[in-house]
Amino acid sequence: MLRTLSIRDFVIVDAIDLEFSAGFSVFTGETGAGKSILIDALALALGGRGDASVVREGAAKADITAEFAAGPELDAWLADNAFANEDGGALLRRVIDSAGRSRAFINGIAATATQLRELGEKLVDIHGQHAHQSLLKADAQRVLLDNQAGLQEEAKAVAAAYKAWRALAKQREEFETNAKNVLLERERLEWQVGELEKLAPRAGEWSEISAEHSRLSHAASLIEGAQEALQAISESDAAPILSQLSAINSRLGKLVDLDAGLQPVLDVLEPARIQLQEAVYALNDYLSRIELDPARLRQVETRLEDLHAASRKFHIDADALPQELDNLSAQLQQLADASDLDALRAQEDKLKAAYMAAAQKLSKARAKAAKALGAAVTTAMQELSMAGGRFEIALQSCEPASFGLEQVEFLVAGHAGTTPRPLAKVASGGELARISLAISVIASSATATPTLIFDEVDSGIGGGVAEVVGRLLRRLGQERQVLCVTHLPQVASQANRHFEVSKRNSDGKTVSTIAALDAEARVEEIARMLGGLEITATTRSHARELLAG
Repeated sequence: MLRTLSIRDFVIVDAIDLEFSAGFSVFTGETGAGKSILIDALALALGGRGDASVVREGAAKADITAEFAAGPELDAWLADNAFANEDGGALLRRVIDSAGRSRAFINGIAATATQLRELGEKLVDIHGQHAHQSLLKADAQRVLLDNQAGLQEEAKAVAAAYKAWRALAKQREEFETNAKNVLLERERLEWQVGELEKLAPRAGEWSEISAEHSRLSHAASLIEGAQEALQAISESDAAPILSQLSAINSRLGKLVDLDAGLQPVLDVLEPARIQLQEAVYALNDYLSRIELDPARLRQVETRLEDLHAASRKFHIDADALPQELDNLSAQLQQLADASDLDALRAQEDKLKAAYMAAAQKLSKARAKAAKALGAAVTTAMQELSMAGGRFEIALQSCEPASFGLEQVEFLVAGHAGTTPRPLAKVASGGELARISLAISVIASSATATPTLIFDEVDSGIGGGVAEVVGRLLRRLGQERQVLCVTHLPQVASQANRHFEVSKRNSDGKTVSTIAALDAEARVEEIARMLGGLEITATTRSHARELLAG
């Protein structure tokens, strides 16, 4: 429920702070006083579109804040989106500066306009003064029926299934059209993959085979160099290095007993001797493993040539050949999957069947909802001075579409004995307004939105019908918070609370104000609505009668 609304520098509003309560509240005032500006400001706070034109002339920014009472669904949404506060409830704020820049806040935390709209849909349902015009459009009629029946998710599922089905159908059609090009591309990939599979390059093979080739091609030099090093260190006939170093260490070991100052020298030479001995072991091991192998060298050279030739053919480095094989194989598999006409057709049939199942389920639910809504609106029409009138919803089969298997069309018979015909063709302006109001009230009863706003939806209604409309809204106000902008005294007199919208001149500028009316002021306002500018005792008496009723 809307608790408070604060408006600053919005269009012709200077500063307004309003408090609201449960029940049915009305806003009245002379034409041009700014009654609908209140609704526009609230819509902006709920995430509606706004630009610099909404900022009051001469002001730096427009600032609208709306506070709503807590509720289970509201609290859950705020918690899920990290906007919850300790006090509960929701404080929505929208600021638009004179340059058109917009900022939004929920409970003091920066938010997006999309988040405001998502939250606003859970809080307020606005029925605009031109709502009856949208009823003439087939799409609007279908959406209204689905919303009334709570079929939004089912309709989304049908749309998603249709999109998936048609996307695959398009792919299949493109394949059939371009089958020759697809076949050529597939043949090219098959040849490339075949060439690489015969070569069978392994990851890291190029580096390994290059190192082995280098070793085999220089085997003689490696053996000769290793043998020379081994001979010089330990096998030379003329005092090898290791023997000389051992003799030096032995001699210094004896001299250390005479002078400890030689110990640091001995400490350095002994590790050197050990390292030389390790080098001898390593050289012996190396010479035991390395050998001249001309046959293996020829194999390695052939493999190197094959890898190098493939790298030139595919215009990539030799070490990238394994990855290229993987990439081309994946492309071939994708093309094979996409160009398997039988598989495509089977998948298309599967997706079509899924769409038809979802669409037929939606059709059954729509048929049930259409019957219930038709009966409810027909009942409401009797109250709205359309005795004998009848409202029906026709579901006409059509080709499969994103919205389902049927077109929705509203039909109406204005009085008994006539055949229902399309709403756009038979309803007069007044009848259309009454039917629109009946649908709005009934549709609102089917939703969980706590606050309902009717912005001059009673346009085109007068006389006794207006009083019935007022009673309908008052009855609705027993279940929800209802706010209504009206120009009809019969409607205004049924309200629990009455606000008057007026305008005045301030410093040469027109400013709109809103005030809650007490009992006596309310009589005056209802009298004005009844009798125009000249209020007489008769109009005041009539006003009191309306308020008493």
